[in-house]
Amino acid sequence: MFTTRPTLQGTFGMVSSTHWLASQAAMAILEEGGNAFDAAVAAGFTLHVVEPHLNGPAGDAPIILAPSGGPVRVLCGQGPAPMGATIEHFTGLGLDLVPGTGPLAAVVPGAFDAWMTLLRDHGTRSLRRVLEAAIGYAEHGHPVVEQVCRTVESVRELFETEWTSSAEVHLPGGRAPVPGELLRNPDLAATWRRLLAEAEAASPHREGQIDAARRIWREGFIGEALVAHAARPAMDSSGRRHASPLTGDDLTGWAASYEEPARYDHGDWTVCKPGPWSQGPVLLQQLALLGDAPADLLAEAGGGRAGGARGLAPEETAAYPEYLHLLLEASKLAMADREAWYGDAGPTPAPLDDLLSEEYNAARRALIGPRASAELRPGSPGGRPPRLARAASDPAAFAPPFDPLGVMAAGSGEPTVGRNGETRGDTCHVDVVDRWGNLVSATPSGGWLQSSPVVPGLGFPLGTRLQMTWLEPGLPSSLTPGRRPRTTLSPSLALCGGEPVLAFGTPGGDQQDQWQAHFFLGLLLRPGVRGGPDLQGAIDAPNWHQDSFPASFHPRGTRPGEVTVESRVGERAVEELRRRGHRVHIGGAWTEGRLCAVARDPESGVLSAAANARGMQGYAVGR
Repeated sequence: MFTTRPTLQGTFGMVSSTHWLASQAAMAILEEGGNAFDAAVAAGFTLHVVEPHLNGPAGDAPIILAPSGGPVRVLCGQGPAPMGATIEHFTGLGLDLVPGTGPLAAVVPGAFDAWMTLLRDHGTRSLRRVLEAAIGYAEHGHPVVEQVCRTVESVRELFETEWTSSAEVHLPGGRAPVPGELLRNPDLAATWRRLLAEAEAASPHREGQIDAARRIWREGFIGEALVAHAARPAMDSSGRRHASPLTGDDLTGWAASYEEPARYDHGDWTVCKPGPWSQGPVLLQQLALLGDAPADLLAEAGGGRAGGARGLAPEETAAYPEYLHLLLEASKLAMADREAWYGDAGPTPAPLDDLLSEEYNAARRALIGPRASAELRPGSPGGRPPRLARAASDPAAFAPPFDPLGVMAAGSGEPTVGRNGETRGDTCHVDVVDRWGNLVSATPSGGWLQSSPVVPGLGFPLGTRLQMTWLEPGLPSSLTPGRRPRTTLSPSLALCGGEPVLAFGTPGGDQQDQWQAHFFLGLLLRPGVRGGPDLQGAIDAPNWHQDSFPASFHPRGTRPGEVTVESRVGERAVEELRRRGHRVHIGGAWTEGRLCAVARDPESGVLSAAANARGMQGYAVGR
């Protein structure tokens, strides 16, 4: 079966990330005796430098981890709304949506503290060691990739006229960088060098230095610069200049924290996700809705289950169009429930037990018919009536998803950026497994170079995750001081027979758990390779996404009934989907998803890894 690359296998350690330099920075840590958590932190800080259009230190970082012999935990690196960020404050500014860019959309930065907490509690290396690669690439430069250059060029005018601190960092010599040339960020390198000097002066011990770094971020020179910068009005996607209500008390009052994951048992597998403050349970709901139907469908069509007599991958079977239809319709139902029930701001927690129950999903499953639905159909778990935001119940309330310049094809996994800085952002991903059996999956995001002006002297901007909240009271995802916005960030970890064996995830905003569901089912339904999972085959398989729900990114538009597929799904599948009523858009052959994955076999000790070839940027390494 053709794949773009082999599924890597070995016994020492494996890393997969969305940029080859981050993967190699993590692998270097493993090679010198560090564990998966040390390696993930090194990769995370490297991604801030080499994918600055996709994440930054003041962004967000949900992490899911399985320490060897320990329980699976979620480390929440998603910061909340500042205490002054009330609905009344925003509507008093004449806004009906939180802007997609600028200081006003900032949450309390979460990524830095999450990485520090992971390193302190589960790592073994020093703060200096895990920052080494990031400092080196920021100080001496790294060969910049094409998407960074395109993104910077798209906001060049904004940088030159409004966000001049960003121009100083990202327009070296007064122009956008050219692919392949060395791009430096000396301010960021200087920030980390000063942080290290102050942290090491504060304590001779590893843990003490990490805690000192966390204090410096909140209330030292970094915290002071963040708060002062937030108070300066800056142009945002509303076309006006606004400041953020972020204060020093907001920074000191929040810390990354551990939580139990949301779980769903699928045969011998248990899939673990962040809770419904993320969109993570969407993957679990899709599995609950589908049950054994995908495998039964392909078996009936002669494809067999994975490892069967014919051993065909789903896309090679006669039932492939019906398989796609089934997955698309289940995705619509799960995403509709996301709109009605997910969030951190509701009066009661999201009813996950009901949403994942067999009784509820049997009733929901019956809604999947032979024809495509263009309706947003949330359910009523436990008899509770759903409540939707105005944009969800009225698709015409806001504009469609923003792509004014056609910078990227829809679903390509990179942000699209307007001249005034309006953007649909994206993210990064990293998975690591080590020889001791530690597994970690992280989806760092936010704080994009195109999201907000660079903080002078620090070399990075604030994030804009508040754009994922509604300015309507009483919703699970309403803007609420001290509460997390419902993020799209959604790393995954799966157990088989009770043992952690698989970590995976992808950038892609609202598409993340659509692409991950397709990957996970494809992995279960395709023949393995060399006795292990065919990670690369499942990543390379033709992918798709649907848009029948309000987008999480400003301006929160929806496209009822629309589906985008890679051209590789084939004419027969496209014709059948259209016959069933799907509004199909055909994208490029390699445009849907940026998946990463690592795996381990607890019995043999064999480790595996694979990375997405789309965009020519993600890489897996290992031995």
